[in-house]
This record gives sequence, structure tokens and C-alpha cells, in this order.
Amino acid sequence: MKPLRHALSAFFCVLAVMASAAPAKRPNILLIFADDQSYKTVGCYPESWPWVKTPNIDRLAAAGVRFHAAYLGAWCMPSRAAMLTGHHPHGVESMRMEGKYPASAYDPKQCPFWPAVFRQQGYHTAQIGKWHTGVDAGWGRDWDHQIVWNRPLHPENAGAYYERQLVARDGREEWVDGYPADNYALWAEDYIRGKTRAGAADKPWFLWLCYGSIHGPSKPAARHKSLYANAEVPVPKDIFPPRPGKPDYLNQTQAWTKDADGTPLAGKSGETFGDESAKKRQTYAAFVRQMNECVPAIDEGVGKLMAALRETGQLDNTLVIYTADQGFGMGEHGFRTKLGPYDATYRSPLIIAMPGLTPAGKVCNTPVNAPDLVATFIAQAGVKLPWATHGRDLTPLLQNPAAPWPHPCLYEFTGENYGASVAQLVRREPAQAEYHHVPWYAAVVQDGWKLIHYLKPGTGDELYDLKADPEELTNRIAAPEAKERLAKLRAALKAELERTQADRKSTRLNSSH
Repeated sequence: MKPLRHALSAFFCVLAVMASAAPAKRPNILLIFADDQSYKTVGCYPESWPWVKTPNIDRLAAAGVRFHAAYLGAWCMPSRAAMLTGHHPHGVESMRMEGKYPASAYDPKQCPFWPAVFRQQGYHTAQIGKWHTGVDAGWGRDWDHQIVWNRPLHPENAGAYYERQLVARDGREEWVDGYPADNYALWAEDYIRGKTRAGAADKPWFLWLCYGSIHGPSKPAARHKSLYANAEVPVPKDIFPPRPGKPDYLNQTQAWTKDADGTPLAGKSGETFGDESAKKRQTYAAFVRQMNECVPAIDEGVGKLMAALRETGQLDNTLVIYTADQGFGMGEHGFRTKLGPYDATYRSPLIIAMPGLTPAGKVCNTPVNAPDLVATFIAQAGVKLPWATHGRDLTPLLQNPAAPWPHPCLYEFTGENYGASVAQLVRREPAQAEYHHVPWYAAVVQDGWKLIHYLKPGTGDELYDLKADPEELTNRIAAPEAKERLAKLRAALKAELERTQADRKSTRLNSSH
């Protein structure tokens, strides 16, 4: 029996070696992307209003890691450009706004999107929902499957966030009725269950689900109207001026006015900041309630998608990300929009979960940005890109949210300008470095502090201690005791801009990582 025993032992040893050498199964990636969603509208964030209900998103957070500070973008188009390229806006070449808003364009040779590379290296890719990155939505090049509401291609239908939409289903256009958030969730569920992945059942997949909610003018689903009708809504401390220590641009035009009894109202159309809902002359409380009433439809969709993953046996091998293109100011610092450099206007919710990768119910306080997410997808998928990204792989933080992280977090706002034109305009016409009267800026966050450096001359920088002053009410830029901190952050900002070639004349797509 000994020869047989030895033979079996050797056989199992060979199997063990083969198993250890075999590559791990590549994960599916589900990226759920809301629109204009403040972290304050998600129940698992402690900054949310106490009456906010997002049970399915909260369960996702309980199963994974909730990031405290995610800086993904200043507004819709640059946020999506960063997510598709892994570059900050100053590294996104050929992207431009042109034609009737929101018309925009890019050259896919100068500005390739990484889903195309995922396709080439074995992934099945899909995009469902809102598109706001050029008239070319990339079906057949970037996406194997796509049901897209292409706003740049059809500006006449660009305002239909909650109405009948003109969509392209794998290149064929059709009109679709129903509440868009519900439609998107249904189409995404079909994809997860394999109904729209014919012939690709053996491939890992990447799905980018792009909601249009809660973009204004917000319109909740009929079943959610008046859900928060009686909810109490405290007014932000600096919704009205004066705002000591803040730049003058915040006081140029107000997005909020006062009723006769002092009740804050959404200002008239034409304010520096704000959306068309201002025409309704809503009270501040009604405005906040209405935006929050758009979230439950998304939350219900998250529940359906997670159920589909469980029921199809894919949950254990799917990296699930819930986030938004940017935050949205609801009175803080006088804003009623995004664009601003403050947490209230810029920060997105971010939750990442995958069994075996992320611990359950943890919070990561390390600030991260959109290129970091892209670098993480690339690392998890085992895909090699032919260009360098600006991000850092977050896998160590997913495994241990408290892990040391020496890297500063850069985020920026360059209006409608991208790529080399950013540096050119700053050098040649710096007075023009603004968009909707908000000056361009580059900001860096590290060790609980934030430095905001404005690129338009004459606009003073801002420095905030985010631990002591999370609402960013006290600018510490001139505080003697913060002098050393300021110097460190300025050095970190300079280093990050140099690392990401912010002053280059052209993008070098084939540079090394």
C-alpha cells in the first residue's frame, strides 16, 4: 500500500501547487453612480438628517467599507471624464464643451476610456443610464451592452431627468416612459441576471449604472412624494452672509433670499449658483425635503440589484461600489449647487463592499478621489492599461480601512477646460479662470486638514481643520499656529500637481506607471 499512498500523496501535492499557482477568479464590478447626491442624504452617514431612510444603501455599508471623504468631481462632466480615464481634469486631453448645452465632444484616440481596455482583456462591459461625456457614448468600442440616455447628443431631451426619455439600446434609439430611476434599476437587474449578456456567461463583467437622480429640479417618484413632508430641516449657519474669512465670490449673488418672516427661500432664477427649481420660490425646508424624496427610488434599486447578485450566486465575486459624481450644497456657504471646493458641495457618498475583500461595517477616514477608484478597479481586475492613471490602488484600505496612508488627496475644479488647455489658460489669461463665477481651484486634503488654492489671481486661499471645523466655517489661512501645517499642505499640493503633470504641454498616454 505504501507505493499507492506515496503516489496519492504526490498527486495531491501537485494539485495543491497547481491550485496555488492558478490565477484568482477576476471579480465582477458593479459601479452605482448617483447624480448630485450629498452624503447628507444617505442614512448611514452621521451627517445625514435623522429622518433620512436609505435601508438598502445602509445594508451595503454594513457589509463593507464606508468612506468618510470621497472627492470625485466638481460637476457632472469632469467627474465622469475622470472616472472614465483615471485622470484629473487637467490630464483629460481633447475633452471640450461645444454646441448647445450640454453638447460636448472628445477624440477617443487622444482620450481613450478604460472600459475599452477591459473589453480587450476579457471583461464584458455595460453602461446603463445617464451619459454626460461627449456625444459619442462609446457603444461597440467601450461597451458590449448599453442603454443610454445621451444628454449631449440630444440637448432637446436633456432636461428629462424624471420624464419620458430618448434612449439608445445597443445603438438603436427608442422612447421610454416610466420613472427613469426605476427603468435603470430594471435594466441593470436584467444585466446582472444574464438576460442581456448572451454568450458572455463565462466572462467577468463591469457595469456602470448611472442614475440621473437626484439632479435638480428634483422630482420624486409618485410613491415617494411628501414622504418627508413634516421633517424638520435646520438651516445652515452660513446660508446668508456675512461669511468672515471666505472669498468675495461667495457674496456676489445669493442663491437664497428671505421671506417676510425671515424664512430662507430659493432665490430667483439668474443667481450665481443654483438650478431652475429656484423659479418655484421654494422654502429652504421644502427644497431639502424634495431632494431627499428622490433618493428612495435609488435605494430601492440598490436593494433589487443586491438581491439579484445573491440569487444568481454572484455576490461573493462582485465588487460593489455606491457613490455619486459629486456632492450638492444645500444652503451651506450660500450654495444651492455643486462647483464649490467645500465638503458640502464636493464630497460624494462612497461605499465599497465585497465578501472576502472588505471587512463588514467599517469606516475609512482616508480621503480619496476618482482616479483612486479607477486604479483600484484596474488592480482588482488584473488589467493593464496602456497609459498611466493619476490614482492610487485603494486595496490596502479596503482590506484594512485604518491602514497607514501617506498620500495626500488632490481634487480640483477647472470649469469647462481640460488637459493642456488648463495650464495654458492659467499662464496666459488667469483672470478667466472661473466658471459660473466660481474661481478655479486645486485643493489637497491630508491628516484632517484641507488647503484650497484658487487659480484666479486675487482670490485668497483657504485652510480648514476638518476635525475641529467639519462645516468649514473658520478659515485658518492666517492663523500663526497653523503656519507649519499650511507649509506642509502647500508642499503636498505642489508635489501632487507635479506628479500628475499638471503643467505639461501634452499628455503622454504611454508613460509608465
